[in-house]
Amino acid sequence: MNKIKVKLNNCEQFINKSDYDGIFIEIENALLLLENKQGKGNDYLGWVELPNTISQVLLDDLNKTARKIRNESNILVVIGIGGSYLGSKAVIDALKGYFTNKGIEVLFMGNSISSTYISEIVDYLKDKEFSVNVISKSGTTTEPAIAFRVINELLIKKYGKKANERIYVTTDEKKGALRKLANEFHYKSFVIPSDVGGRFSVLTPVGLLPIAVAGFDINKLLNGAKQAYENSHENVKNYIAARNILYRKGKKIEIMVNYEPKLHYLIEWWKQLFGESEGKDGKGIFPAGVDFSADLHSMGQYMQDGERILFETVLNIKQPIKDYSIPKTNDDKDGLRYIEGESINYVNSQAMKGTIAAHVEGKVPNIEITIPILNEETIGYLLYFFEKSCGVSGYVLGVNPFNQPGVEKYKTNMFTLLGKPGY
Repeated sequence: MNKIKVKLNNCEQFINKSDYDGIFIEIENALLLLENKQGKGNDYLGWVELPNTISQVLLDDLNKTARKIRNESNILVVIGIGGSYLGSKAVIDALKGYFTNKGIEVLFMGNSISSTYISEIVDYLKDKEFSVNVISKSGTTTEPAIAFRVINELLIKKYGKKANERIYVTTDEKKGALRKLANEFHYKSFVIPSDVGGRFSVLTPVGLLPIAVAGFDINKLLNGAKQAYENSHENVKNYIAARNILYRKGKKIEIMVNYEPKLHYLIEWWKQLFGESEGKDGKGIFPAGVDFSADLHSMGQYMQDGERILFETVLNIKQPIKDYSIPKTNDDKDGLRYIEGESINYVNSQAMKGTIAAHVEGKVPNIEITIPILNEETIGYLLYFFEKSCGVSGYVLGVNPFNQPGVEKYKTNMFTLLGKPGY
């Protein structure tokens, strides 16, 4: 895999050498806390060693199960919310073709309480062959629990006693409602490690099973993560240094930018990872995302001329999976004569360079993360790189990056309004 690189040259006018010298000491201390498992939330650091410790036996079982699902189904419905679906959705969308009809279709459910979505997915599945992967540590989280009850009813109506053979559970090893169901009805099950939180779980069976079902090589994905585990030290230091220095200088919002729409859900996954990890104790960079060049025609004005409280991190893919040349014509009615014959990727790259230059001139610092090409290994590297960066950045910020106390408040209010016993 060609090297992924974090570039800070578009931050030079905003950060000086003394800024870096001071914060690098903090980062090294935070890295030691993470690696030695001595910081806050250290009982949720199972993901740190995961690229090296996940067993080949488990990977073989995941791949065997994925083949079985593909052989008997046209659709896999993944039921989960937050980290239980965003990681696999991010990887699948990044790697699959935009309009491909080949292979199994992976749909996601249980990530909202939309009655319209639930009704339409039930109607869509009625005449399809499908299997279900329900993902939840507890089995009682409201959104996926509702989805599983609905889909389980449909499975039983469609397949009768064989419905259980189409249900695959990813849950806690010993406890919780979903574990009890899996044991009672003999569902094929995989374990969510007890020391891995949901938003850090994409490289466990939580993410690996749906990704394998979609037809992608999870061994290569983990190989990319292993390379990040072994070789991402400088990238992590540079990224965390720049973003935290900028935060201390009043840049409160980080906007993750892509110029390839396949990365939309990678940014959604990144938003949960950093937002839920850092946003606490009245602190934290607010993570946002845009798809360029489309959002230049909606958010571009604010980013260029609005309040100077933001910075950008740009995901730059050097080589597209496919390219296309702009056709030549006998006339120039659309005014494109100056670029006809050029590749569309060349035009896209010049749009990126021009936008970065304009935004830097408009006092928006830019961090650039260059990615040689989108494949399983580079995505695996990015996933682990961002996870490690998130843990380290949380410690530099002075918070526990592995809890989420604020998430429980909406649940308490909702349960009270719904009349749930005990609330």
